[in-house]
Amino acid sequence: MEVKNIKAFGTEAADAPLQTLDIQRRAVLAHDVEIEILYCGICHSDLHSARNEWHGTIYPIVPGHEIVGRVTKVGGHVKNFKVGDLAGVGCMVDSCRECEHCKGDLEQFCDAGSTLTFNSPDTHLGGHTFGGYSQSIVVDENYVLHISDKLDLAGVAPLLCAGITTYSPLRHWNVGPGQKVGIVGIGGLGHMGIKLAKAMGAHVVVFTTSLSKTEDAKRLGADEVVLSTDPEQMAKYTKSLNFILDCVSAEHNIDAYLNLLKVDGTLTLVGAPMEPLPVTSFSLLLGRRSFAGSAIGGIKETQEMLDFCAEHNITADIELIGVNEVNDAYERLLKGDIKYRFVIDMASL
Repeated sequence: MEVKNIKAFGTEAADAPLQTLDIQRRAVLAHDVEIEILYCGICHSDLHSARNEWHGTIYPIVPGHEIVGRVTKVGGHVKNFKVGDLAGVGCMVDSCRECEHCKGDLEQFCDAGSTLTFNSPDTHLGGHTFGGYSQSIVVDENYVLHISDKLDLAGVAPLLCAGITTYSPLRHWNVGPGQKVGIVGIGGLGHMGIKLAKAMGAHVVVFTTSLSKTEDAKRLGADEVVLSTDPEQMAKYTKSLNFILDCVSAEHNIDAYLNLLKVDGTLTLVGAPMEPLPVTSFSLLLGRRSFAGSAIGGIKETQEMLDFCAEHNITADIELIGVNEVNDAYERLLKGDIKYRFVIDMASL
């Protein structure tokens, strides 16, 4: 198969900084779209993967799955994209397409395992996939998204992961007008959850450990802000919420939030704490409550989310950086020193 050498930014080892690398992309096949990458968001999973904190990283690694760019070439059988179109790529670039989940537009739950945008087996070239910290990417059109030109493109990039990760559970559990919805944590995920839940018509209650984030939460769309470390404030919301979106990736008290749900309420976890989270049985039994999880979304739902954001003028709050600032951005990410997502201007590569 023909290949094209391009520049990328990645690392050869868990303890080595990210730097410029040369990688190969496949030539455009009949159903492929080639995209010049304009912006790529930085997700916390990029850092975990680059440093092998989840184990199983294959090196060299080029992270990045929040990709926005412009189509530069299309295969002969491509129907939905043309050269010059704006396009996006999220967390997946392929799946088996045959299992019940793929056929049901839930490719993220593919029985064979979806092909992730980076660090996944590359079924075309062999080896493994390389992500969006690069000049360009070639993806089957069925896994490419249409991007509106109405929004700031850099601010759109994080929607491809943080946006769909929060949109999917809000949609699945039918969040909307007349509902009181809790958002736990104001970070990369949480700030998107606030914006989306508000745009869906819900009354949004934000829970934070930091009193200093109160005004920012309200700017993002929160109707109420609760200091979760204050037992009196928390007690006021007992049995008052229809749904809670938990965006926290650190250890925290799930029971404290389950007890804020009404009968038949659901708490859905989209954060990814490394340690198990204990739950008391009666927090679930007394109220027929549910504790659930959710992971990104399928391609159809991701497009729906992008269209919803374009309609409601929603983008992520970002800090735009050059590629040579990525290593510093990772260190700042560990400290929570970002409001609320880093995005790389790939013209700097």
